Amino acid sequence: MLIRSLLVCAALALLLPEITAAQACANRPIRFIVPSAAGGSPDINSRELANELTKQLGQQVVVENRPGASGIIGYELLARATPDGYTFGYISNFIATNPSLYAKLPYDFARDFRPVVFYFRGVNILTVSPSLPVRSVKELIEHARANPGKLAFGSSGIGATPHLSMELFKTMTNTNIVHVPYKGTQLAVTDVIAGQVDILCDNMASMLPHVRSGRVRALAVTSLKRSTATPELPTLDEAGLPGYEITGWSGMAVPTGTPNTIITRLNTEINKALQSPTVIKGITSRGGQPAGSTPEEFAEHVRKETERIGKLVKAVGIKPQ
Repeated sequence: MLIRSLLVCAALALLLPEITAAQACANRPIRFIVPSAAGGSPDINSRELANELTKQLGQQVVVENRPGASGIIGYELLARATPDGYTFGYISNFIATNPSLYAKLPYDFARDFRPVVFYFRGVNILTVSPSLPVRSVKELIEHARANPGKLAFGSSGIGATPHLSMELFKTMTNTNIVHVPYKGTQLAVTDVIAGQVDILCDNMASMLPHVRSGRVRALAVTSLKRSTATPELPTLDEAGLPGYEITGWSGMAVPTGTPNTIITRLNTEINKALQSPTVIKGITSRGGQPAGSTPEEFAEHVRKETERIGKLVKAVGIKPQ
């Protein structure tokens, strides 16, 4: 009996840090780091999720926007956060593209993060300024070829899907269009509306309101299948670029060292949030598709995407900085 009691005490001692962390996590607000500016798809999705988690957990989940440098600023902040269960972060395509675009990063996904969940898949929409005299993908290609180096496209940063979408477009159409990177999506949106840049191929969450109001003109979507949010728009594959496909995605992660109990709880709660009618409606209305997964499945997704995007970056000739 004495030996059994000692073994039980030893087991509890080993579990105590995780139990304590799990209990403490319910006592103060949770920090949600989003490596993106306010107003873009990551911000919209994150605030929607934060509201749902706040209701589910009974404690405040606070979004903290840390945009810039292709998500590097936010990811570095997440990597350095105390792994006590009070902080998690929004992980987007940047996490898979940055290793191919930057010779040195202040974080390493495998070393510094623990994956939590695959959140959603998205699609970009190719739009042009109303001042540009084109109304189809075919006309855009012809106009770009007739005016090499005179058109410009905006993006939310090097390596983001708006950037890669247009680099793939340029490669497949043999056109010369100048890249203008911005610190955030909304800045790029403002300039394409004003005609300061000609083209923006960004996510539907950011672009659909402006498409519907007529402030920008939509030409096509970047997925292989038409979006249910814009069934009238062709895919770029249908519009003359066979096999063209660029899709966005996101998930959540925590700093390495975060207790397993916290990761399991967060995974459970986010998967639950993805079943909420509010979250489903929000994601699908913006052309996205809710995902959901185990931490292991999301880790494998990031690994495969990092490999796939690395090949794409090399194929379009982008050199690491």
